[in-house]
Amino acid sequence: SSENCNLTCGLVRLPSLSCFGFQFSTDPNMPLGTLEVLLVDAKGLDNNDFLADMDPYVLLTLRTQEKKSNVVSGQGSAPEWNETFVFTVSDDVSELHLKIMDKDNFSADDFVGEATISLEPVFTEGSIPPTAYNVVNQDKEYRGEIKVGLRFTPEPECLYSDCIPYCSKMTVHLGNMVVPRRAMVDGNNHL
Repeated sequence: SSENCNLTCGLVRLPSLSCFGFQFSTDPNMPLGTLEVLLVDAKGLDNNDFLADMDPYVLLTLRTQEKKSNVVSGQGSAPEWNETFVFTVSDDVSELHLKIMDKDNFSADDFVGEATISLEPVFTEGSIPPTAYNVVNQDKEYRGEIKVGLRFTPEPECLYSDCIPYCSKMTVHLGNMVVPRRAMVDGNNHL
Protein backbone atom coordinates (compact mmCIF):
# COMPACT_ATOMS: atom_id res chain seq x y z
CA SER A 1 0.00 0.00 0.00
CA SER A 2 1.20 3.54 -0.66
CA GLU A 3 -0.81 5.03 2.18
CA ASN A 4 0.92 6.97 4.92
CA CYS A 5 2.23 4.83 7.72
CA ASN A 6 0.01 5.73 10.68
CA LEU A 7 0.80 3.30 13.47
CA THR A 8 -0.34 3.24 17.04
CA CYS A 9 0.57 0.30 19.28
CA GLY A 10 -1.68 0.42 22.28
CA LEU A 11 -1.07 3.85 23.79
CA VAL A 12 2.49 4.08 22.41
CA ARG A 13 2.93 5.93 19.12
CA LEU A 14 5.93 4.50 17.29
CA PRO A 15 8.19 7.18 15.78
CA SER A 16 9.69 4.98 13.05
CA LEU A 17 9.99 1.45 11.81
CA SER A 18 12.31 -0.38 9.47
CA CYS A 19 11.14 -2.85 6.83
CA PHE A 20 13.32 -4.31 4.07
CA GLY A 21 15.94 -1.76 5.05
CA PHE A 22 13.58 1.17 4.39
CA GLN A 23 12.81 3.58 7.21
CA PHE A 24 9.16 4.49 7.68
CA SER A 25 7.96 7.40 9.72
CA THR A 26 4.69 7.45 11.59
CA ASP A 27 4.92 11.23 11.78
CA PRO A 28 3.25 12.54 8.59
CA ASN A 29 5.11 15.86 8.97
CA MET A 30 8.56 14.23 8.85
CA PRO A 31 9.63 13.57 5.25
CA LEU A 32 11.87 10.59 4.56
CA GLY A 33 13.67 10.08 1.29
CA THR A 34 16.40 11.42 -0.96
CA LEU A 35 17.18 15.05 -1.68
CA GLU A 36 19.07 15.78 -4.91
CA VAL A 37 20.73 19.18 -5.07
CA LEU A 38 21.86 20.58 -8.42
CA LEU A 39 24.47 23.26 -7.77
CA VAL A 40 24.40 25.28 -10.99
CA ASP A 41 26.36 28.53 -10.65
CA ALA A 42 26.77 31.82 -8.80
CA LYS A 43 26.86 35.45 -9.90
CA GLY A 44 28.09 38.71 -8.41
CA LEU A 45 30.14 37.14 -5.62
CA ASP A 46 32.60 39.35 -3.74
CA ASN A 47 36.10 38.60 -4.97
CA ASN A 48 38.34 38.42 -1.90
CA ASP A 49 41.51 37.86 -3.91
CA PHE A 50 43.15 41.17 -4.82
CA LEU A 51 45.78 39.88 -7.23
CA ALA A 52 43.82 37.11 -8.98
CA ASP A 53 40.38 35.64 -9.52
CA MET A 54 39.03 33.71 -6.59
CA ASP A 55 38.70 29.93 -6.70
CA PRO A 56 35.30 29.26 -5.11
CA TYR A 57 33.79 26.04 -3.83
CA VAL A 58 30.63 25.31 -1.87
CA LEU A 59 30.07 23.36 1.34
CA LEU A 60 26.51 21.99 1.29
CA THR A 61 25.12 20.96 4.69
CA LEU A 62 21.91 19.14 5.54
CA ARG A 63 21.88 18.69 9.32
CA THR A 64 24.93 16.50 9.95
CA GLN A 65 25.60 15.57 6.30
CA GLU A 66 28.16 17.72 4.49
CA LYS A 67 29.23 17.63 0.84
CA LYS A 68 31.86 19.72 -0.93
CA SER A 69 31.76 20.90 -4.52
CA ASN A 70 34.74 21.02 -6.82
CA VAL A 71 36.93 24.11 -6.66
CA VAL A 72 36.28 26.27 -9.74
CA SER A 73 39.44 28.03 -10.87
CA GLY A 74 39.67 31.04 -13.14
CA GLN A 75 35.96 32.00 -13.19
CA GLY A 76 36.15 34.58 -10.39
CA SER A 77 32.86 35.98 -9.10
CA ALA A 78 30.69 34.04 -11.61
CA PRO A 79 31.62 30.36 -11.12
CA GLU A 80 29.78 27.45 -12.76
CA TRP A 81 29.69 24.05 -11.04
CA ASN A 82 26.82 22.05 -12.58
CA GLU A 83 27.29 19.36 -9.93
CA THR A 84 24.67 17.14 -8.31
CA PHE A 85 24.75 16.07 -4.66
CA VAL A 86 22.53 13.50 -2.96
CA PHE A 87 21.46 13.67 0.68
CA THR A 88 19.44 11.21 2.75
CA VAL A 89 16.50 12.85 4.48
CA SER A 90 15.80 10.83 7.61
CA ASP A 91 15.56 13.45 10.32
CA ASP A 92 13.34 16.42 10.84
CA VAL A 93 15.15 18.82 8.48
CA SER A 94 13.85 22.11 7.15
CA GLU A 95 16.85 23.86 5.57
CA LEU A 96 19.81 23.29 3.28
CA HIS A 97 22.81 25.46 4.13
CA LEU A 98 25.31 26.55 1.44
CA LYS A 99 28.62 28.09 2.46
CA ILE A 100 30.74 29.55 -0.34
CA MET A 101 34.48 29.53 0.25
CA ASP A 102 37.49 30.81 -1.71
CA LYS A 103 40.30 28.25 -1.94
CA ASP A 104 43.67 29.73 -1.03
CA ASN A 105 46.91 27.83 -1.53
CA PHE A 106 49.08 29.59 1.04
CA SER A 107 46.60 30.58 3.75
CA ALA A 108 43.27 29.51 5.23
CA ASP A 109 40.36 29.49 2.78
CA ASP A 110 38.30 32.68 2.82
CA PHE A 111 34.58 32.86 3.61
CA VAL A 112 32.73 34.44 0.67
CA GLY A 113 29.11 34.14 1.76
CA GLU A 114 26.28 31.78 2.55
CA ALA A 115 22.72 30.96 1.58
CA THR A 116 20.02 29.08 3.44
CA ILE A 117 17.30 27.33 1.44
CA SER A 118 13.97 26.31 2.97
CA LEU A 119 13.09 22.72 2.01
CA GLU A 120 9.33 22.95 2.65
CA PRO A 121 8.56 23.82 -1.01
CA VAL A 122 10.50 20.85 -2.41
CA PHE A 123 8.95 18.46 0.13
CA THR A 124 5.52 19.68 -1.04
CA GLU A 125 6.16 20.06 -4.78
CA GLY A 126 8.69 17.26 -5.33
CA SER A 127 11.06 19.45 -7.35
CA ILE A 128 12.12 23.06 -7.65
CA PRO A 129 13.82 24.13 -10.91
CA PRO A 130 17.15 25.94 -10.66
CA THR A 131 16.42 29.10 -8.70
CA ALA A 132 18.66 32.00 -7.61
CA TYR A 133 19.07 32.43 -3.84
CA ASN A 134 20.69 35.43 -2.15
CA VAL A 135 24.22 34.99 -0.82
CA VAL A 136 24.90 37.03 2.32
CA ASN A 137 27.93 37.66 4.53
CA GLN A 138 28.12 37.33 8.35
CA ASP A 139 26.31 40.68 8.69
CA LYS A 140 23.50 39.43 6.40
CA GLU A 141 24.55 41.88 3.66
CA TYR A 142 23.89 40.86 0.06
CA ARG A 143 26.99 39.38 -1.63
CA GLY A 144 25.62 37.89 -4.86
CA GLU A 145 23.43 34.94 -5.73
CA ILE A 146 23.73 31.20 -6.13
CA LYS A 147 21.53 29.09 -8.41
CA VAL A 148 20.36 25.71 -7.09
CA GLY A 149 17.79 23.14 -8.25
CA LEU A 150 16.17 20.67 -5.84
CA ARG A 151 14.39 17.32 -6.18
CA PHE A 152 12.91 15.27 -3.33
CA THR A 153 12.10 11.58 -3.79
CA PRO A 154 10.16 10.16 -0.85
CA GLU A 155 10.88 6.66 0.45
CA PRO A 156 8.25 4.07 -0.39
CA GLU A 157 5.63 4.09 2.33
CA CYS A 158 3.56 1.22 3.63
CA LEU A 159 1.11 0.51 6.37
CA TYR A 160 2.66 -1.27 9.32
CA SER A 161 0.23 -4.16 8.88
CA ASP A 162 1.42 -4.51 5.26
CA CYS A 163 5.03 -4.85 6.42
CA ILE A 164 4.52 -7.53 9.06
CA PRO A 165 3.81 -10.52 6.79
CA TYR A 166 6.74 -9.76 4.50
CA CYS A 167 9.46 -8.49 6.75
CA SER A 168 10.80 -11.03 9.22
CA LYS A 169 13.70 -8.78 10.26
CA MET A 170 11.54 -5.77 11.03
CA THR A 171 12.39 -3.75 14.08
CA VAL A 172 10.53 -0.91 15.69
CA HIS A 173 12.52 1.88 17.29
CA LEU A 174 11.13 3.39 20.52
CA GLY A 175 13.66 6.04 21.47
CA ASN A 176 16.78 3.99 22.27
CA MET A 177 14.84 0.73 22.66
CA VAL A 178 14.51 -1.62 19.69
CA VAL A 179 11.57 -4.03 19.74
CA PRO A 180 12.00 -7.07 17.47
CA ARG A 181 9.09 -8.24 15.32
CA ARG A 182 8.55 -11.38 17.37
CA ALA A 183 7.59 -9.19 20.36
CA MET A 184 4.59 -7.88 18.43
CA VAL A 185 1.23 -9.48 17.84
CA ASP A 186 0.54 -9.85 14.13
CA GLY A 187 -2.71 -8.42 12.85
CA ASN A 188 -3.63 -6.37 15.91
CA ASN A 189 -0.49 -4.20 15.83
CA HIS A 190 -0.11 -4.31 19.61
CA LEU A 191 3.04 -4.88 21.66
